Amino acid sequence: MKFKTEISKSVDGKHEIKGHNVIDLLSSRSFAEVIFLLLRGDFPNEKEKALLETILVASVEHGVESPSTFVPRVVASTGNDFHVALATGMLSIGKNHGGAGEAAAQLLSSEKSVEEIVEENRVIPGFGHKTYKDEDPRATAIYKRAKELGFECKYFERAYSIERILEQKKGKKIPLNIDGAQAAALLELGFDWRLGKAFFLMGRIVGMSAHVLEELDQKNSYHRLEESDTA
Repeated sequence: MKFKTEISKSVDGKHEIKGHNVIDLLSSRSFAEVIFLLLRGDFPNEKEKALLETILVASVEHGVESPSTFVPRVVASTGNDFHVALATGMLSIGKNHGGAGEAAAQLLSSEKSVEEIVEENRVIPGFGHKTYKDEDPRATAIYKRAKELGFECKYFERAYSIERILEQKKGKKIPLNIDGAQAAALLELGFDWRLGKAFFLMGRIVGMSAHVLEELDQKNSYHRLEESDTA
């Protein structure tokens, strides 16, 4: 079995990532910078690095109520290993939770006009939230940070244009949510739209880890639904 890759190689016991010796990277580059190297192919400038940090912090945790949080806690409580619980949390990410950023980035990066996007899609990924009815404060904060850092924000402008058209068409606010804002930010940073779910998970897995660790520390017996929770 052979794989063809330009990502990394080992020669005479020295490992390189995209042409950079990993030992040199350990002493000179941050984790965020190496993310850019691996996923975009080059190192970021300071404003790009700052925006990526903002995106990762925004998705790190959003309460035990989120599927990607309570699912791994339930699995941890049944006596599974730490990594097994984390894996179930990752598998809970889909188009309805944490995964809309990928589809939103695909739409925002398309050549279609915002009017066409609204007309052709009954449900537009990256808009609307069960908790935040008028504004997702995390989305607003990401946009504000991008503006402060001096980004052109053309993908954010497309996103907010969609939000305005949706409000006119539906007669109510369907706000840009964190998935949509992260999608716009990733595109501003020059990343491939297919990395949407991956970036959400990069941040969220830290929050998952905290919850799994807490579950193990509490030494809970497994969680079971109450009869009142079923119909």
